[in-house]
Amino acid sequence: MATKPTESITILSLRKLSLGTAEPQVKEPKTFTVEDAVETIGFGRFHIALFLIMGSTGVFWLAGSLLIIGLASVVIPTIGWRWLIRIASIPGIILIMAFKFIPESARFNVSTGNIQAALATLNHIARMNHSVMPEGKLVEPVLEKRGRFADLLDAKYLRTTLQIWVIWLGISFAYYGVILASAELLERDLVCGSKADSEVVVTGGDSGESQSPCYCHMFAPSDYRTMIISTIGEIALNPLNILGINFLGRRLSLSITMGCTALFFLLLNICTSSAGLIGFLFMLRALVAANFNTIYIYTAEVYPTAMRALGMGTSGSLCRIGAMVAPFISQVLMSASILGALCLFSSVCVVCAISAFTLPIETKGRALQQIK
Repeated sequence: MATKPTESITILSLRKLSLGTAEPQVKEPKTFTVEDAVETIGFGRFHIALFLIMGSTGVFWLAGSLLIIGLASVVIPTIGWRWLIRIASIPGIILIMAFKFIPESARFNVSTGNIQAALATLNHIARMNHSVMPEGKLVEPVLEKRGRFADLLDAKYLRTTLQIWVIWLGISFAYYGVILASAELLERDLVCGSKADSEVVVTGGDSGESQSPCYCHMFAPSDYRTMIISTIGEIALNPLNILGINFLGRRLSLSITMGCTALFFLLLNICTSSAGLIGFLFMLRALVAANFNTIYIYTAEVYPTAMRALGMGTSGSLCRIGAMVAPFISQVLMSASILGALCLFSSVCVVCAISAFTLPIETKGRALQQIK
């Protein structure tokens, strides 16, 4: 009688023991993405250096513009414009050779399967920031959906996309137009009281070129000085531009600067002094640069992550079209009618101002959209 309870207790105990013992599970290896690594490494010296390098590009653009004007003032009167082109191409040739030594981004290396190169870049960033890398294996993030061109024309973004394209084209058209128009206006010496309006320089000889008027007279030192002063205007409105887009919003700020750009194009038709012409050109360069800054920020903010690069890329394509059209107006049409060319530039800016004001989405204070 005493053995039966003992036997049942033993069987019950073994059954409990077998139920309580979990089967061994294989642990999955830890993984992390480039974004995870950046978050883990945190802010440090690398980001400060990156900020200084990227922030200086706007200064390197202004410096290049000023340098080419200064170089032209020395080279063209002495050895000619062809040598100016040859000398100006030297930095580009050096840059092409330097591309070999510029490292690829960690994201690009991961997307192409070059994990070791990506790890080397991330480890270098971690060392600069005196930080550590996350544990695990570096992998490429799985994207649920990639942006397509058709997404830009989806009902949700169709109106925004079309208006952004119009604005990008118009801003580029005005930007390169004012640069080329500045040279044309100075070449014709339209300052009130000047005698150059009726002077035509005709080259001698029996060539076909001598049968038509040629306005290509040499710039005076004062003309180069005017070009330099007006070029500096590209950074003049940066502080006000930053305040405007943060307090007034992107749409209103852009519509105001585009409207002012249209106004100053019309003011170039007014008979004015040399100082007045310099002031008008200075303000035009400042305004067109502010337009570029604002539309760049707005375009990057309005699209979700999956479409952002595509939106910026297509907008850049429209920007190139505007740049290609500008010389035909600022040089060809202006040679026939200065009033007609400047009014056309002004009209395009008015269209862009209206388009900016009526944009359906305001991105001020709006978080970046991650999904469509």
